[in-house]
Amino acid sequence: MLLKNIIDKLDLELVTRGVDVQDREVRWAYASDLLSDVMAGANAGDLWLTIQRHLNIVAVAKVSDLGGIVLAKGIVPSPEVLDKAEKEGIPILVSKLPLFELSGVLYELLRGEDDS
Repeated sequence: MLLKNIIDKLDLELVTRGVDVQDREVRWAYASDLLSDVMAGANAGDLWLTIQRHLNIVAVAKVSDLGGIVLAKGIVPSPEVLDKAEKEGIPILVSKLPLFELSGVLYELLRGEDDS
């Protein structure tokens, strides 16, 4: 599914400016707040669901070739984090939902895409 469609369907806010999400394909997602777990378990192109907002999230997303970072609970990272993400081309999105609900809604959305 295209990231732009996920943004629309889940009412996510794209907080990184100048990062193109139009043609970015997302196949699955990974939910974790442990950076080493994400590096070991997430697949390239996955969306990373987390509440972490420090600078290291950008490095983990870049090294793991993730499709983007979705922060739950309305958490917005600092301007420093956003600047680094923009330079690296990593989209950061914000959801008002708690992490558990966000995971469930995104799971159903992506699983439904596989059924079609």
